[in-house]
Amino acid sequence: MIPPFRRNGTLPPGVHWTTWEEFAERFGGNLHRQGLLVGLKAALENLQRAGCQDVYIDGSFVTAKAEPQDFDGCWSKIGVDPDKLDPVLLDFSQDRAAQKAKYGGELFIAQAPANEQHVFLGFFQRDRRNQRKGIIGIKLSEEVL
Repeated sequence: MIPPFRRNGTLPPGVHWTTWEEFAERFGGNLHRQGLLVGLKAALENLQRAGCQDVYIDGSFVTAKAEPQDFDGCWSKIGVDPDKLDPVLLDFSQDRAAQKAKYGGELFIAQAPANEQHVFLGFFQRDRRNQRKGIIGIKLSEEVL
């Protein structure tokens, strides 16, 4: 179960595991968000076909913000067959323009360095003030998308 938002509009710290169905119900509350979900689901379907087991969703999409600009997330490279992966998901050039154009958001490799202190999985669990916050985890190995 996805916990309620804190007073600041973010999730409590930690990875909150859920199903795609619960995720879409909780975060698809308006037409704008539903449009972003279409792109995110397409990206997750490709990751799942390539063997990805876990994805993590972050950014304003998993906050109380009514109209987030996009979604952000990362995916575990463990078990992924790069030959089955959409090359767009490995294109981080031009501020990830190809990912944004195709899917409506950005997905990074969870184990890749985000900065000097964190890989993306850890980086996404901190806000701009370096305070801990929560993210969503979805086990693609258990989902039928």
